[in-house]
Amino acid sequence: MAKGKGKIVRDGLNGSATHLLHRTLQLALDFHAEAAGAANLTQRQFTVLSAAAAVDGLTQNDLVRATGIDRSTLADLVARMLAKGLLQRERSATDARANTVRLSEAGREAMGSGAGAAAEADERLLALLSPKKRETFLKTLASLAAAADEPVKVKAGKPPPSPKAEKPPENAKPSEKKKKKLKKAKEAKSPKPPKPAVDAAT
Repeated sequence: MAKGKGKIVRDGLNGSATHLLHRTLQLALDFHAEAAGAANLTQRQFTVLSAAAAVDGLTQNDLVRATGIDRSTLADLVARMLAKGLLQRERSATDARANTVRLSEAGREAMGSGAGAAAEADERLLALLSPKKRETFLKTLASLAAAADEPVKVKAGKPPPSPKAEKPPENAKPSEKKKKKLKKAKEAKSPKPPKPAVDAAT
C-alpha cells in the first residue's frame, strides 16, 4: 500500500473486492472442511440439502438460483447425492420436461448431522471480527447476495432506451422514399395554377 496526501491508496489484489471475497470464501470453506471432517458433507453439499429441505420439489434451475452454485457444478453435485441416496428425483408435476429433487430420509439425517459443522464454521469466521462489526458484515453480505437475484441493471437502475424513443440526428439526410413522400405531400397542398383563358376569336 502506498501513501499519498494523507490517505491510503489501495492497489493490487489488496484493493480488489472480488479477490478479497474469494479469499474470505476460501477461508470459510476451509473452516467447514475442518469442522466436518473428510467423511461428512462438504459445504456445498450441505447448502444443496438445505435448499432442498426449505422448498420441496425444486428443479435444477431452482437450485441454481437458491444456492448460487453454477449449473455444471450443481449438476455434478446432484448426480453424486442422488447416487448416495441423499436426494430423490421425480418428474415435475408442472413441467413434463423437468425433473425435481427432494430430500430423502438419509439426506435429512445427513443434513442434521452436518448442521453442527456449518454452525462452527460460521462462528469461527465471525469470531475474526469484533462483535460490533459482525452484524454489519452479515447485513452487507445479505445485501450483496440479494443483488445477485435481481436482473442486470443498466446505469444505476435506468432501463435501456427504447428504439422507438430514439430520434434521428438533426443533420441526418432523409431517405429517397421519404423524399418522395414529402414531395407528394407538398404538391397536394400547393394550389394548382389556373388554366389559360381560351380566346373565342381563335
